Amino acid sequence: MSVILVIIPVPQNSEADDSYKNISTAQRTILSSIPGEILSSQFPHCLPHHNTNQHSSQKRRKKTKNAQIMEKDANVNKNDGGSNENDQESQDIANAEPGQSDPMPITGEQKPDGEKCDVANVDQEGKVDESQDTDDQHEAEPDPDIGLDQLLEETDQFISSIPHHNEDESRPLEIPNLVEKFLKKVDARIDDYDTSESKFGQVPSDDSLFLITVHCLRKLRDSLGGFTSDSSAMLLLNLISSVLHRAMLFIEDELRCLLQQWNQNTKNPGEPSSAKGLKAKQQSFKINPDSDQGALPDQSPETVVEEESFPAYKTDAVANMHLLARAMILAGYEAECFNVFLVTRRHAFSQGLKSKGFEKISIDDVQKMQWEPLEGEIAKWIRIFKRCSDTLLPGERDFYHSVFPDHPSLSRSLLSEMGRTVYLRLVNFAEAVVMTKKSTEKLFKFLDMYEALRDLIPSIDDKMYTKACADELKFEFLNAGSRLGEAAVTIFCELETSIKSDNVKTPVPNGAVHPLTRYTMNYLKYACEYKDTLEQVFQQHRKTEQSQNEYSDAEGEKESQSDSNHDKTAKESPFAAQLMIILNLLDKNLETKSALYKDPSLRYIFLLNNGRYMLQKLRGSTEIHQVVGDPWCRKRSTDMRHYHKTYQRETWSRVLQCLNQEGLQVNGKVHKPVLKERFKNFNQQFDEIHKTQSTWVVSDDQLQSELRVSISAVMIPAYRSFVARFGQYFTPGRQTEKYIKYHPEDIESAINELFDGTTSSMARRKT
Repeated sequence: MSVILVIIPVPQNSEADDSYKNISTAQRTILSSIPGEILSSQFPHCLPHHNTNQHSSQKRRKKTKNAQIMEKDANVNKNDGGSNENDQESQDIANAEPGQSDPMPITGEQKPDGEKCDVANVDQEGKVDESQDTDDQHEAEPDPDIGLDQLLEETDQFISSIPHHNEDESRPLEIPNLVEKFLKKVDARIDDYDTSESKFGQVPSDDSLFLITVHCLRKLRDSLGGFTSDSSAMLLLNLISSVLHRAMLFIEDELRCLLQQWNQNTKNPGEPSSAKGLKAKQQSFKINPDSDQGALPDQSPETVVEEESFPAYKTDAVANMHLLARAMILAGYEAECFNVFLVTRRHAFSQGLKSKGFEKISIDDVQKMQWEPLEGEIAKWIRIFKRCSDTLLPGERDFYHSVFPDHPSLSRSLLSEMGRTVYLRLVNFAEAVVMTKKSTEKLFKFLDMYEALRDLIPSIDDKMYTKACADELKFEFLNAGSRLGEAAVTIFCELETSIKSDNVKTPVPNGAVHPLTRYTMNYLKYACEYKDTLEQVFQQHRKTEQSQNEYSDAEGEKESQSDSNHDKTAKESPFAAQLMIILNLLDKNLETKSALYKDPSLRYIFLLNNGRYMLQKLRGSTEIHQVVGDPWCRKRSTDMRHYHKTYQRETWSRVLQCLNQEGLQVNGKVHKPVLKERFKNFNQQFDEIHKTQSTWVVSDDQLQSELRVSISAVMIPAYRSFVARFGQYFTPGRQTEKYIKYHPEDIESAINELFDGTTSSMARRKT
């Protein structure tokens, strides 16, 4: 048997009892491990005093238990009120059940210092290793008859008795054995959670006791932090920190499991089912020559669905998250708590966007995409961007406020990181779209994206996000919006180029509305639905141009002219000016195309058709009419009247000349051969006009009616009068039928068949 030499000064006689109680717990542990025969032979003075004092110490603790409780309040008043605060925190936690709000002030925080613990071996996860000798195990093993709640109460009383500072460094802190039993019990409770079927959240009373226990560990760790010169206290502090660290790992795992329940509570993770208010103004702009309204595809009606809350966590789950998160924060694990929330919720958002078909697309992939699939991606982008700003991130903010009601800065920091992650991903897509080749059909999608970014900027402030995050997001939105606005201006101005370059030499059949007219007017009509947005981007574009030309060299005369012109054009909208340029170019282009018709009458039918189409679009849209104004409409109406009169003159003047009475009489008598020639020429010319112009197209019903009425008003009275006066000179029968083919009613019916766009003849009509 090996002999252990222990040098412990023990006074003789009556001073032994008082001196023995000053021996530290570690020294007493060593003495208790020495066999009695060795103590009696080597330390005769220690054995009786040791046994007596051990028994006396246990007896005194039992007698003074109630006294300590009674004196607790009096003692803490001498210790700056610190124990009162700890007691109140314990009472708050004791009264709290999962699912209830239980605010708690934040106290000093301390983490494990990583030192090795000699009181008990601790593995890497903080679990106490019980592989010690049999005597130590017997002393440290928690009594199964003593419950965790009793050990918690006694440990809390011990914490209240600990002074704030170690005033007498020569006198070590006396640490009762119940502390180690308490740590063993806590460690065993974590094992129960890990191994048993009863998980956290299923038994509220057990969960509440566990959280109170964790809080007590934190208070015990903080209370022993001031005894840096006491080696025994420091060894115990390492053990407490290790157990507390293991408890934090368990709480972190439980918190992560609760946060991952988002995919179990909603069918569409990351996005509610409502599509309210997400309808874009226009889809892709495409020409349809056969349809008067056919510039845009059909748009599905706006769907209105009741909003769902987001994120879709159950109330009790949010309450448990609050309790667990607060336990981590109070224990000094705020960074770990922040990370588990950020990583889990960021993954939830990513999966939510993916479930809606919006995945991360590289700039190269966007550049390679054809317009139709890219248009679909833009539509998804607009829908998701508005959903994030209107529902998802505000819902995330409310969720964080529910979990961290006492830590608004932590809630704001979490939301800032989430917002930065989501929005910058969306902004990157917008910038990639801007880099694609510009074309007129992209204008409306670009404007939709611009409006989404512009409308969100006012809501980005330091009340919802941190100031740094808010400033960064505003800068990114403004930059992306500016690039989209410049692209929109470029695309709109490209319409001017496309009109100038339209040099097709083939006339439109039958004088119908030209596809260029249809496309341009529909384009302008729908563009004016974005009038305010286009005004804004054009104003910004003009400011950019002015700033670029601010230092350009100019002669004094040019400067004076620009100054005088500036006052004139400053009040004029740059967008309206560009729109008028396009309309005037279209006018000139149509005049040029009308010259392609060899028949002068058809030329003016073409101009009438296109002019009326333009007027109808202007009058049918309040937005475009406001931009163009009444003067342009009046001028267009004047041009229309001119085309109408010219058409009548070119077409019907020769026919009316046949019905002229001049030259029919010679010496007061009707010259019959001349009369026959007149009727013959009338019939021939009218048949030719009817045959030709019944195939011509006047698509506007009102214009068609106006033309027919005006022709009838000229032709029918003249023909009726001519037939009534000179029809009697023909012999009734074959001669009359030969030269007077039509009755006045037949002429009126034939005129009403003009401009139908169908092939017909008078012979078929009569049959």
